[in-house]
Formats: sequence, C-alpha cells, structure tokens
Amino acid sequence: MSAKRPTYTQDYIARIRYSNALPPPPCPPKLLDIPNTGLSSGQYTSAGFASRLAREQPLSIEADAELGMPIDLVGIPGVFDQDESAIYPPEFKVDIHPADRALLRPPTALGKATANASGVSFLRKTEYITSMATGGARFESSNSSNTMQIRKKRRRPVATHEDDPTNIARHILKGFNTAYPRDAYTGPDTEDNLRAAEMSIEEKAAWRDPKHPANPTGAKLLDSYPLLPDWDAIPDTGSYMLYKFLAPPLNNPQDPSYDPRLDVALLRPTGQTVHDQELYLQEQDAHKEDPTKPIPIPRYQFEFFLPPDREKVAGIKRNFSTYDPDNESAIPFDWGEDDEGQPKKYFKYENIRTYETANQIGDPEDSYNDIVAMALHDGYEHEDEPLRDGRLQKAAYFYPIIQRTSIRPRRPGRVEMAGGEEAQKVHIIETAARYPAGEAERREAFKKRFDIAVE
Repeated sequence: MSAKRPTYTQDYIARIRYSNALPPPPCPPKLLDIPNTGLSSGQYTSAGFASRLAREQPLSIEADAELGMPIDLVGIPGVFDQDESAIYPPEFKVDIHPADRALLRPPTALGKATANASGVSFLRKTEYITSMATGGARFESSNSSNTMQIRKKRRRPVATHEDDPTNIARHILKGFNTAYPRDAYTGPDTEDNLRAAEMSIEEKAAWRDPKHPANPTGAKLLDSYPLLPDWDAIPDTGSYMLYKFLAPPLNNPQDPSYDPRLDVALLRPTGQTVHDQELYLQEQDAHKEDPTKPIPIPRYQFEFFLPPDREKVAGIKRNFSTYDPDNESAIPFDWGEDDEGQPKKYFKYENIRTYETANQIGDPEDSYNDIVAMALHDGYEHEDEPLRDGRLQKAAYFYPIIQRTSIRPRRPGRVEMAGGEEAQKVHIIETAARYPAGEAERREAFKKRFDIAVE
C-alpha cells in the first residue's frame, strides 16, 4: 500500500472580467497616412509642417437642416402669436444683491495683488524694497527705543458699494457740506450721526469756480440760486398735473394772438370709456406680473370750459389767486339767484368741447422722479405775497409733477362709457372762490410728510 500523500490547501483565484462597453466617442480622431521620412529630413520639425498639412486636408462640415442648432419653439410662450419678446433679454435691469457682486468680478481682479517694485535698479545693495514700493511696514532695528514704542494699528477702510444706503447718505451729506461748509458735522462717526464723504480737491474747485459743461471757456456764472421746495404752493393732491393739447384748443383765423382765457380754463373729468377701463386693467395685471413696469394711470374723458369773454379773466385771477393785490376795486362777478331765491355771485364758464386721453406718463408713488416745474425767485425784487407768512428767500423753487397727459379732441358721437350710459353733458359751470378750510388741513398733513421742520 502506497503511503498517503500530503494534502495542500490552495485558494482558487477566479478572474472575473466585467464588461465596460463604452460607446465610441462622438468625434473620433481622423487618422492621416503620412509617409515616414524620418527626422533627418526635417519635415516634421519644420514650422510650416502643420500649416501645410492643414491646407492639404479638405475641411468637410456636415450640416443638417438646422445647421447643428436645433431650436424647440413649442415651450416659448407667445412665439406662435408673433410675440418674440420671450427670446430677447429683459428690458429692465436686474438688481444685483451686494453679496453676489463678489461673484461677478472679472478674472483680473481675483487673487492677491503682487508687489511691483518699480523704479528699482537690478544691481543694488541688498535691502527691503517691498515696503518702499507698496507702502507696507518699514524694516527697523529692534533696539530699546523701537521696542518700547507703541505702534498704532492701521484701520482698514470699510468697503462699501455705491448702492449701499450708508454710502448714499454720506454722499448726500457731502453735497450739503460743499454748499454750506460752516454747517458740516465734524463729530464722531456713528450710525445716528454720520460724517459726510471726503471732498476731493476737484470737487471743491468745481464748487468755487463752476464751469458750463458744454461751453467751459465762453460761458461764465453770473448768479446762482439754491434749489428749494415751495411747500406753501403744494396743492391738495400733493403734486401738479401737466396737460398738453395735441391740437390748438382755440383756433381763430381772424385773431391769431394768444387768448388769455386759457390761463383760467377748466378741465372737468367725465369718466372712463369701456376701452380705457379694459386697457387700465390689462396694465394693472402686467404690473403685478412684473413690478418693474410703470404703475398704470387711469385714462379719463374731459370737458373743456372757458369764460364767455376776455374781460372776465382779470376778475377770475383776482378771485382765485393773489393776482393784482393792490387793486381795491370790486371784482366784476356775474350775478344770479340760487335755488332759494337768494342773490349769488359767480363766474360763468361755457363748454367748448370734449377731449380724450391720448397718452400719459407718470408715477403715482413718486412725483419727483420724472419731471418737476421750476421757478426762479429773487426775494429783493418782489414784494411780500399776501397769502404768505413772510418773504421768500432767493432760490429756485421746484414743484412736483405727478403725471404728464396729452389730450386730443374726441370725435363726435356717442361713446360707450364704463358703468353704463354716458353722463349728461354739462353746458355751463358757475364758479366762485371760498376759503379752503378743509383743503388747508390736507395740505398741512402732506407738508409734514416731507418737511421735517413742521411739527
């Protein structure tokens, strides 16, 4: 019997190959048949080899029907209704948050600024030149006098953006300090008491000797006026409205001169048409979807009234304003009787024609952003106004205009008005002035919103 053979334990290693079937690359390289002439010929090492090879190989571009740029128009809203506004960039500017401005910096602004020791020769004694070029800390010996000296820490300037509210407030204060340097605040800079931004030498020189932007050498400043609001002239609505006639309201070929009745004319709103109301609702919906669009303003129909003759203009101005305050004669009113048979005095206005709104521009929430009216007033050349507490100072007074409206004559015929039938036409208006007791309170309340001096 043969001896029992020894057994050995051996681990079985099974090589399992996992398939990694990748698709071929979409743009496989093009293999060229180039004869091998060796490096000794200098063909491959010459500078013109690649250029010659590119000229010899034809460039074939396989363009499909869409030229390689498939465009799916199904998902674009309004494109099949001839509205291509969705594929264009937005007209309004997107406000960038201050925290995101750092992400929009150009590549050149990234990284640390390298110190450039300009004006330093190459061969010179070994010394520290970084502080001389960049204004850093100087290299000094550490003797007893320097080690005992207390060095002040440099205060890093706080980086502020142009649209930062604090930065805007500092520049506003800088404008006041430029005009009134004696009233400039020089105390500690805190959140409650901000100090104005520093004025440059050029800004101080421009204030002392202003130059005309278009003609700096030929035009010279003769006089200047501070720009101030005229709070006493603010109307009940808080702002004025500017109306422009697209056609002459009066056309008299026999007398082409200016008719003074236009100075005291009346515009009476008569309501909205159905078309104007629908357009206003559409503009409201568009403003809700995109708040950057202007706030819509309703369009109205107007009736235009004038006095019957020019002789009444002076009396109307005296009755409704401070015109001719030294005239002590009686105002030539029109006289009549009221419903109770008592005598009354008034001025008669007659209906001339009806107008409709052609277009208008304005912002109901900001009456100072679009356009303002301005009047130059020299206090030494005018007498005291009867309805003012004192003399106005010399200034250029501005008045807010909340909207600008262009009106045109409406075509004759009935118009479908919103809310039912058209209102009954008014042929004559009888007007007379009175003391504005309730209106004065509203004006005072509006004045307190802007004038901090009113308590």
